[in-house]
Amino acid sequence: MNRLFAARRPLGLAALAIVAWVLPYRLNVYWISVADTALLFALLAVGLGLVMGIAGQVNLAQVAFFGVGAYGVGILTTAHGFGFWLAALLAMVAAVCAGLVVGLPALRVQSHYLGIVTLGLAVAFLDWVTNAPVTGGDSGLSGIPTPPLFGVGLSSQYLYYYLELIVLAAGLAFGYFVVRTSLGRRLRAMRDDALAAGAAGAEIRVLRMIAFVLASVYGGAAGVLYAGLIHYIAPETFSIADMFLLLAMVIIGGRQSLWGCVVGAIGLTVAQQELINLAAYAQLGYGMLVVAVVVFAPTGLAGVPSRVRRWRLRRRSGISAAALGSFSGVPSSGRTGAVLEVSGLVMRFRGVIALDRVSLRAEPGEILGIVGPNGSGKTTLFNVISGLYRPSGGRVDLDGRVISGSRPWRISHHGVARTFQHLRLFGNLTVLDNVRMAMDRTRSWWSWRYVFWPVGVWRHERELSRQAGAVLDAFGLAAFAGALPHSLPYGIQRRVEIARAMASAPRLLLLDEPAAGLNGDEQRQLAEIVRAIRASGVTVVLIEHNMGLVMSLCDRVVVLDSGAVIASGVPASVAAQPAVLEAYLGTTTLPSEAS
Repeated sequence: MNRLFAARRPLGLAALAIVAWVLPYRLNVYWISVADTALLFALLAVGLGLVMGIAGQVNLAQVAFFGVGAYGVGILTTAHGFGFWLAALLAMVAAVCAGLVVGLPALRVQSHYLGIVTLGLAVAFLDWVTNAPVTGGDSGLSGIPTPPLFGVGLSSQYLYYYLELIVLAAGLAFGYFVVRTSLGRRLRAMRDDALAAGAAGAEIRVLRMIAFVLASVYGGAAGVLYAGLIHYIAPETFSIADMFLLLAMVIIGGRQSLWGCVVGAIGLTVAQQELINLAAYAQLGYGMLVVAVVVFAPTGLAGVPSRVRRWRLRRRSGISAAALGSFSGVPSSGRTGAVLEVSGLVMRFRGVIALDRVSLRAEPGEILGIVGPNGSGKTTLFNVISGLYRPSGGRVDLDGRVISGSRPWRISHHGVARTFQHLRLFGNLTVLDNVRMAMDRTRSWWSWRYVFWPVGVWRHERELSRQAGAVLDAFGLAAFAGALPHSLPYGIQRRVEIARAMASAPRLLLLDEPAAGLNGDEQRQLAEIVRAIRASGVTVVLIEHNMGLVMSLCDRVVVLDSGAVIASGVPASVAAQPAVLEAYLGTTTLPSEAS
C-alpha cells in the first residue's frame, strides 16, 4: 500500500503542477486577482504552519512579518530610490530581524502566553505603521514600482501569477526539505515534548528562534510580492482580522501539513470572495468551522486521510508484539563508560528539600541501582544529573567535568542519555524518526547547510538512516520502524525508549523505572538488554522498585529516603541494613526474624 501511494505521488504532483500552470488561461481579470491573493496567503500559511504546526510555537504575528516585507520594499523604493530587487533583499533582512525579535518571548513563555505576547507585538507593529510618517500613516504608500524580471515588466497580473507560483513552489519544496530531515525532526520533537527533546540533545532555545525565523522568511517574501503586485500598501492590509483569517486557514487545512496549509489558504480565499456580500455571516461560519475542525479533526482536513488509513490498518491486522524481534546486542560506539560523581547535591523547591546533601559515585561499566520509597528524591536526582533541574547546592561531575547546571542538550552531548519514569516518546514521529532524532549529534548552527549546502544535509540524512536501521535491528524493532509509538504495545514502547537513548551512543545511561508495567518475560528481556549495555562499557544508573530485578542486576545499590542517602553497598548487604528496613517496612527487623 505504501509503495503504491509513493508511486502515485509524483504523478499527482505533476498533474497538480500542470493544472496550476494552465489555470490563468481559464480565468478572467477578477479571478486572476483572486488567484494572486490566494497564492500570497498560501505562502503566509506555509510559514505559519512551519512555526505552529511543525515547531509547536504559537505565533500571532505572522501578519506583522508580512507587513515588514511590504513596507520595507515600499519605503526603500519610493522614499530612497532603491531598485525593487535590492529593496526586496533588504526587506527580507528586516523581516528576519523582526522574526528574531518576535521569537525572543518564546525563550521564556509558551502556550497561550506566547500567543498573547506575539499578538501584542503584531498590534504594536500595526500601531506604528498607522502613525509613523515614514510609512505614510493612514494614507499608506503608493507608487511602488513593478518588479522587473530578466528585462520583462510584470505589470500584468497574469504574468505576476507565475512569479508567485514559482516562489510558492520553491517555498513548499524548501519547507518539505526542512520537515523531512534533521532540522524538521528536531522541530517536531520539540513540538511533541520539549523536555524529552532537550534531554535527547536538541537545543530547544535555538530551535524556537529558528522556527520564528523560518516564519518570518515566508511572511517577508509574501509581503515583498504583495507590494510588487498591488503597488500600494496601507495599514488595513495587515489587520488583526487578517491574522485570524490566516490562522483559520492553517487550522482548517491542517497545521501539521504544509500542503494542508496551502489548501486551507486557497480554499478560504476563494470562499471569502464568493461570500463577499455575506461578510458578517461568513465570519461566523469561519469561526464555527474552526471549532468543528479542532474538535473532530485536530490535524485539519489534511490529516483526515492518514487517520482513516491508520484506523483501517488497525481494523485489518493491528500491531502485535509477536513481530518483536530478538535483542542481538548493542551496536558498538567506540566510547567508554563515564565516571559519575555526585557530591553534596541539594535540591530545594521553595520550602521543600527534595535532595539533602546526596553523594554517590558510579564507576565505568557499572550498574548502580538507586532505590527508595516513593517521594524519596530518586527522579529528582536524575532530573538534576540530566540538566532538567539546576541544583540548589553541590555538584555533579562526569569524568571530572562539572555538568550540574548545564543545559540538557549540552549534558546529552557530553554523553548522558536517559529514559523517563513515564514514557516520553515523540508521539507524532515514527519509531525510526525517534531513533534518528536522538542519534543526530549535529549542532543547530549546522542548519546553515540547508541554504548553502543542501547536498551535505541529504548525505547526513542517508547516514543517519543507515545507522538508525542498525539500532532498530539490534533491538528487534525493525518491524515497527514506520509505526507511531502510541500504536505499539506498552512493552515495545519501553524498548523503543531504551533504543532511542542508546542511539546517542552515551557513556552514561540513566534508566528511570524501566521495568514498570512490564510482564515477567519483558522484565527478563530488559535485564538481558541492560547487561548487554553494561558489557559494551556504558555506565548504567538504574531507578527501580522491583527489588528482585535490582538484586539480580545491580553491582551496587544506593538507598534514598526523604532526599538523603541512608545506605549504599552491594545489594545483599544493603537489603539487610536496619535503616533500609525501616524506610521500606517500618521495622528494623526482617519479617522472618520477627516471627
